[in-house]
Amino acid sequence: MIQFYGYFRSSASYRCRIAFNLKDMDYEFTSIHLRRNGGEHKTAEYLDANPQGLVPTLIDDEVTIGQSLAIIEWLDEKYPEPALLPSDINDKARVRAFAQIIACDIHPLQNLRVLQYLKNTYDADQDALDAWCQAWLGDGLAACEALVARADHGGAYCFGDTPGLADICLVPQIASAHRFKVDLSGMPNLVRIHNACQQLPAFAAAAPDQQPDAEA
Repeated sequence: MIQFYGYFRSSASYRCRIAFNLKDMDYEFTSIHLRRNGGEHKTAEYLDANPQGLVPTLIDDEVTIGQSLAIIEWLDEKYPEPALLPSDINDKARVRAFAQIIACDIHPLQNLRVLQYLKNTYDADQDALDAWCQAWLGDGLAACEALVARADHGGAYCFGDTPGLADICLVPQIASAHRFKVDLSGMPNLVRIHNACQQLPAFAAAAPDQQPDAEA
């Protein structure tokens, strides 16, 4: 049984939950609370598994993997059906580029440790933190909107008629955009795709408020 360590509010954990669900896979979940007792991700036990001290982490037999995109691509290669990446090399690169805009450029700037640093070092209040997130999330999502508009494939999802890695990354990021009150009025394609994904049980069941460690 795959061991999966995550946190209900973590966007990166959310991505992996969607991937597990799309592949109809079971796993054993352990909650790593990022706020309780100073942060359970900082304990020596967890750092032994993931020296970066972030969630998620996947453990399966002899392999331990951090970073959500690495986890998702490992799942896709080990359990190839249904595929989360296209087979065409050019299409695959486009999907990865879209996913990395979110995972590498947008999401890190809203990460809890970044917001805590801004608060503790620069005395940023909640309004300032929201403004920070609105600026960086809005800028990155606008680029994502342009990419999916350019794709023009006629399917319901980011790059086709079945959900994949791009959609897996998009949905948690839109949830964060709602949380930080990002204006999405100029991003009709992203909103449409997000709404289409939310109609799928795999995405709905992965939502933060549906997790066993969910809090108000």
